[in-house]
Amino acid sequence: MVMGLWNRITGVIKDKKSVVLANFPGKSSYRSAVLETAIINATSHDEGRIDKRSAQIVFSWIRASPISIRPLLWALSTRMDKTRSWVVAIKGLMLMHGVFHCNVPAVQKMGRLPFDLSSFSDEYSGPSRTWGFNAFIREYYAFLDQRATIWSEKDYRKGDQGSLMSQQLTRLDKWQSLLDMLLQVRPRAQNMKLGLILEAMDCIIIEIYDVYSRICTEITNVLLSVYSAEKSEAASALKILQKATVQGEQLSSFLEFCKEFGVLNASEIPMISQIPEEEVEELKRIINGASHMITVCKGHEDPAVVEYKEVKERFKTVITEEWVVFDENTKINEENNDKISSAQESAALIDHVPAYNHREIPDFICF
Repeated sequence: MVMGLWNRITGVIKDKKSVVLANFPGKSSYRSAVLETAIINATSHDEGRIDKRSAQIVFSWIRASPISIRPLLWALSTRMDKTRSWVVAIKGLMLMHGVFHCNVPAVQKMGRLPFDLSSFSDEYSGPSRTWGFNAFIREYYAFLDQRATIWSEKDYRKGDQGSLMSQQLTRLDKWQSLLDMLLQVRPRAQNMKLGLILEAMDCIIIEIYDVYSRICTEITNVLLSVYSAEKSEAASALKILQKATVQGEQLSSFLEFCKEFGVLNASEIPMISQIPEEEVEELKRIINGASHMITVCKGHEDPAVVEYKEVKERFKTVITEEWVVFDENTKINEENNDKISSAQESAALIDHVPAYNHREIPDFICF
């Protein structure tokens, strides 16, 4: 207990010292005293409090002027590179996550994160107490770093990048990989039932919903056009559908874990639609037989072609009824923001986050 009190006192002293240094004129043109002070306050050593106002200042600066991005990245990366406190590291990741959700083009094109927490280890408490926090930070960092990379590659749709199906499959592969990383971000120790961790997990839940919605929408588009695809593309589509089946099960399990742990947003997520195994098997049969039937029977209304058309229409109906349901849930949630506002308003880094509406720019990311 004495050690914990001492750590809090030294943390406050360090934050105050950093704020004082931030207000001294620096040689670098990248520096901004106001922005640096806001970043320091938003990533303070106080594990019981998040400075919401300072985080808002950071996001307001970024949205107001792209020129602010360079001093932001400089100040945040400098603080993250120096810190050995799990509290500061998590707050820094949350702040960076919020910057991404400002939807500023220059940030989206940034690529990798400007700092590295892949081997982070807290030095203020023993490993027996902090191993769970260390793992959480490394997993959270890995996700954000990959997310930054994917967003910076959004222009891959332009130019000669292969067929539309090929582009869709590429996007799906990236989204599914990102979802795998998201599902790894979780508290793994009992001493992690803290407000700061629960708020960070609230944000992870919202991000999972967003990524899974993208996956469902993209799979729907792929399956509806799989009949005109090349054999290799159809086979890739099948692998993606099989992976989506597994991820749907993993996601349901993840959400149950989060609910039991006390993550608020986990209780706000609608039921996850699973892909029936029989539909995966039917797609296998269609893919294996479609090329042969189209080649041999094209232009002939014989029984084989009739059967193919019937199966095709039936599968299209299944796709529409099963997959678009999830997308419609997104629209329903967008139209009923009041139902999810209680979870969002309780988050310590948020005033208003339309979590399921990609077009809106949130004031804060939900933590």
